[in-house]
Amino acid sequence: MLPTLPLLTSLLLLPSALANGLYGKSSAVLSVDGQSYRRLIADSNHTSIVEFYAPWCGHCQNLKPAYEKAATSLKGLAKVAAVNCDAEENKPLCGNMGVQGFPTLKIVRPGKKPGRPAVEDYQGARSAKAIADAVVERIPNHVRRLKDSDFEAWRDEGDEPKAILFSEKGVVSALLKAIAVDFKDVMSIAQIRNKDKAAVDAFNVEKFPSLLLLPGGGKDPVFYDGEMKKDPMVKFLSQAASPNPDPAPKKEKAKKSTASKDKSKSSKASSSFSKASSSHASSEAQTAPASQTAETMDDASQPSESPNPKVDTEKPVHVPSEPAPPIKSLPDGLSLQQQCLNTKAGTCILALLPAVPSEKTLQAISTLSEIHHKHESAKRNLFPFYQLPHTNSQAAALRAKLSLSEDEVELVALNGKRAWFRLYPFSSSSPEDKASPLTQRSLEDWIDAIRMGDLPKSPLPSGLVVPVEQLPEEPVKVDLGGGDVGEGDAVDEDFLAQMKKQMPEGMEFAMEEIDDEEYERILAEQRKGKVEEDEDEEGGEGHDEL
Repeated sequence: MLPTLPLLTSLLLLPSALANGLYGKSSAVLSVDGQSYRRLIADSNHTSIVEFYAPWCGHCQNLKPAYEKAATSLKGLAKVAAVNCDAEENKPLCGNMGVQGFPTLKIVRPGKKPGRPAVEDYQGARSAKAIADAVVERIPNHVRRLKDSDFEAWRDEGDEPKAILFSEKGVVSALLKAIAVDFKDVMSIAQIRNKDKAAVDAFNVEKFPSLLLLPGGGKDPVFYDGEMKKDPMVKFLSQAASPNPDPAPKKEKAKKSTASKDKSKSSKASSSFSKASSSHASSEAQTAPASQTAETMDDASQPSESPNPKVDTEKPVHVPSEPAPPIKSLPDGLSLQQQCLNTKAGTCILALLPAVPSEKTLQAISTLSEIHHKHESAKRNLFPFYQLPHTNSQAAALRAKLSLSEDEVELVALNGKRAWFRLYPFSSSSPEDKASPLTQRSLEDWIDAIRMGDLPKSPLPSGLVVPVEQLPEEPVKVDLGGGDVGEGDAVDEDFLAQMKKQMPEGMEFAMEEIDDEEYERILAEQRKGKVEEDEDEEGGEGHDEL
């Protein structure tokens, strides 16, 4: 049967329609090209997610509804953009960004230096919620968290405009983070919790949330009385300071020599990418059915692989994709007491592991490790994180005292000095709390709330915390230059040479690893010897030895 005229017409129009791209001018998705990418995305103070696509790609067409929905939900908070890699003028950009298949999603976050953003591949689910959540997690936080103890010092810093959000919540919202980005370096934005009564009373705050503008220059504070929406809030704050323009004003054109060099690089990337793209399109055309059929989003969870992915690229700054090193393990009761359960220990985050690790256990350790590694890499002081194996005797006592299940991973924040603890609310043992999913965002929010003192705490049962004076001193650790030395490891040659010089001539020495039980026995003998030595000094006659 021959196709009807209307069908033939639609088939003929399809290529030209797709050539214009998937997202029109009325779409919530921002269409970006090779010329506007730097100004709109790379130089922006805002976080962006960018889809690199080809209009003929079936997976890209399936992603479109969810991507547009994510763009609508992120309006005013972050940028949701798309680049048509099938357009000739965009091929250098797609090549330079390392695009090897469609669709490819990349999250672009402002870097420490302007114009040098951090770029990471988005590998999550292809749903609107998952995309939006991932972007929100990466919105920079320029909001200052204030308490009764420091709000006056912050208020009196300089004479520039400031703004405070008084809230019943301890966590900074994406909305306030986005507003702080708009006013970065021109107005200081802070948040104060309703429980900080001194600050609340000082500004006569009567309802929550309340936004207060401190204009500076001797002017009186002004309360905002409109909707808690971004546009009217920004307009209100703009009476004291102008927000940063976004996109930034266009800069002067680069010098001719630089432009010529960039053009050469772009031409090379474009040529290589064109070959990969053409091969990809040909491959998809051979395997695609004659008419478009519905595909589930699960099938589109991975980008279509390019048959010829070799692209000569000028790589952007990428977030390392290697997994974070696991958090430190405390194998025995003594190490737990020395680090966390003594009268001088600060706050610790503990992961109590079950005898048989489940997927939930692995996820908890992985997430805590990622958080710890992120803060450690940024040189931010945070609580120490530890994992406690089920063989740790004090971990078993901790579970018993806190009435925790032995079969599930449990996350506990505790403070030995102040003798309090707090459970992560995914635990079935904390029914008074609303259950939280085990995600990096929810865990970071929980940790941040503990750090700011926003969560109620329970007293630690007696018998868990020991006086620090009763603990033996931790053994001095010798840095061998290569980490811990285990069976088959090579000990640092310089260290061995230094030790050999201190030995009598002809005498040799060897290093042997001992297990935890032997280590405990040696420490016990050391403590016993110290007691006997003290008794001898008190009861016997002292004498000097040469």
